[in-house]
Amino acid sequence: MDMHAVREVSLAINAAHLFIYFIPEAPQEAAKLGVTEYGPAYFAFRSAPMGAVPWQVTLAAFYSFSARSVRAMEGVWDTATPGQWQAARFAAVDRAVRRVSVSLTADRIAEARSPIDPVVASADYAGKTMAAANASVPLPPDPLVALWQQITVLREWRGDAHVTVLAANDLGPCDCNVLQTATGHFPEAIARATRLWNDEEVAAATARLAARGWLNADGTTTETGIAARERIEVETDEHCAALWTPIGDTNVRRLTSLITPIHDAFTAAGTYPFHVETADTQPADPQTAR
Repeated sequence: MDMHAVREVSLAINAAHLFIYFIPEAPQEAAKLGVTEYGPAYFAFRSAPMGAVPWQVTLAAFYSFSARSVRAMEGVWDTATPGQWQAARFAAVDRAVRRVSVSLTADRIAEARSPIDPVVASADYAGKTMAAANASVPLPPDPLVALWQQITVLREWRGDAHVTVLAANDLGPCDCNVLQTATGHFPEAIARATRLWNDEEVAAATARLAARGWLNADGTTTETGIAARERIEVETDEHCAALWTPIGDTNVRRLTSLITPIHDAFTAAGTYPFHVETADTQPADPQTAR
């Protein structure tokens, strides 16, 4: 596999999936189930494919969140079943893609499904908890929402692989958040508001990364840290290469172009409060991300 193609399709898949966390339709659908707070709704929507698991299981699968953040989901399965949460998630996606007028014809959707379905069907799910759970979800009847769910499987597959790489590099849950924000790949304000690591935990993670030469004492990144973060991404890409080998470089690049209009439509609608990385853009400046 061409590793550039692997990175590009990974970025395109993440970008095409990401809108679910920022659209107004998601909290609206959650409110119909009796949950009005963002945190519990987020964890219920994303955990639903795993079934009615305790919050500790979600914490383990999601990796980068603090226990105090994930504990907020206690009681969500009493409010509604995982199946109801999954149906509500699909309803939010369906409403949102119609609102922003995603420009994918039926033929283009079918063309995208042609390579993506075999990848989902033949993927190795050993150690891929979130991907396996999403692969077990019956696809909804709407073709575009079904495509989005297949995209979600592959997005979570790379996420599961990334967790394996983070652990192998001794980069813990808080540490990976601090490195991600310091290198400009995620806004610090959003990371702190959603992951809920406190000041003491962030300071301790910063000290650990500084001891490795990845950050300066003030939390700014070093060249070594930038290189380390990229090395972790490359190692994750290497895990993902096997995922895409069965369909080859040409089909991978075609899939990338076919699903890009999903992200483009949501970007044009002003969905995101921050820069979303794609194959055509450069990472955000670290200071801007902060």
